[in-house]
This record gives sequence, structure tokens and C-alpha cells, in this order.
Amino acid sequence: MYIETRGHGPALALIHGWAMHGGLFAPLVERLQDRYTLHLIDLPGHGRAHADTTPLVPETLAAQLVARVPDAVWLGWSLGGQFALRAALDFPEEVRGLVMIASSPRFVTDANWPHGVKPSLFGDFGKALGRDFRGTLEGFLALEALGSSYAQEELRSLKAQAFERGEPAPRALQEGLVLLDRLDLRDELPHLRVPSLWISGRRDRLIPAGAMPAAAAMTPGARSVVIANAGHAPFLGAADEVAAQIDAFVRELPTAQVARSVLP
Repeated sequence: MYIETRGHGPALALIHGWAMHGGLFAPLVERLQDRYTLHLIDLPGHGRAHADTTPLVPETLAAQLVARVPDAVWLGWSLGGQFALRAALDFPEEVRGLVMIASSPRFVTDANWPHGVKPSLFGDFGKALGRDFRGTLEGFLALEALGSSYAQEELRSLKAQAFERGEPAPRALQEGLVLLDRLDLRDELPHLRVPSLWISGRRDRLIPAGAMPAAAAMTPGARSVVIANAGHAPFLGAADEVAAQIDAFVRELPTAQVARSVLP
């Protein structure tokens, strides 16, 4: 994996979504680097870690990430939330807090979970990648921006930054789609031992509006924030509000938790 470190202060580690890379968090870096040490992670097969063939197994990568960035607040966007949540569940003594942005414990619907997309969506994307790799990726970017009041601006930003570090590895994309399709962490949420903040966009077309409030309701010590005009990438169109929510959340963590994260 590749980790870029910016800023100074308490540690905040950020994990990107499917097919993306850590550079997409630039709006949050701009707003938070004067107060936090930001660790921007490129998962294996993505961005500057394109050549890393490590499988996208949350349990394995969470252990590696926590070893490299201990005593941090972990933030995961979309697919990245599955790795951040895994780290928080498995290493509560090392993870000081958890921020989930447009990320759900389960991305597809089932009989007891109406807060997802249809089960065929990610499988269809997987098949389409083999026929039109770049076109399928750009179609997914459009889906991420859809619904936001700032959809055109967000789509331009996503397209401009998505491939600036090269195209993601097809193998990693297929593994990511399998995770989005199959992973289900709902039963583990009641056992989460660290404070968590769940930030969602009311107009998100990938994570329906009820998903993250429902997940937060299942999680001890959790707080849900819904941003009215945002879609799947609220840190692009509503960066000021997202950064303010993150800042307030970290400042409210127990003093011992935040202080320990800035020790050498």
C-alpha cells in the first residue's frame, strides 16, 4: 500500500472508495491539514499502489494499516469504510474513532435490509469492466455524482482526479466489487467499542438515505449526520460541512484518546 502523510496534529487516516485513490480527499486535506496529521492511503491495486497485488481482504489489510498508522482516527469513504470499520472492530485499542462517509455495513438489499442497491448492480459492473474498462469506470463516477446538488462539479472533479495516478488494476476492481456485493457487517456493529460518526448524503444513489442512520442506530456511541444536498461524495460538494463535522467529532473524543495519537 501507499500512504501519503500531510499536515500536523492528531492522526487521521483516510481510505478511498472503489476504483479511486487517496488524492480524491484533497478538499478535506485543504481544510484539515493545519490541525491534523492526515494519512492518505492508496489500497493495493489503486493509485500509487497499482502494482501491489495484495488481495483486498479487509481483515488482512486492516491489521497492516493499523500497524503502519497506529493511534489514529480512521475515516473510510464508500468501499473504504469496510476497511476502516474492520480496523475499528478488530483493533479498538489502536483506533481512536471511526468516521464512515457514504459507507454502509451492507451495500445491497435483502429481506431485512431495504437500505441498499439491487443485488445485481455490482455483478453487472463486473461484467461490464471486461467489455469497456474505461467506459464502465466513468459510468460508476457518474453514478457517484448523481443526485447531488453539485453533481456537475463533482463529476468533473471525479473525472479529473480518478486517473491522475493511473488506472486501477482490473484484479483489484473485481475484488472490490465482490466485497461491495457480499460483505455484511451488520451483526458486528453492536460490538463496536470506539466512537463513530456516520456522514451520509440525502441524495446518494448508491447508499440510500436510510442506510447510515440505521447503521448508526445499531452501533453504541454512534452519531449520524445527513447532509441534505449531498450525494455519494459529500466531501466534494459539501467539503466545508464534512470537514466541520469531522473536526467536531475528533475534538469531542476523550482527551486521552486524542492526546495519545500525537505522541512520537
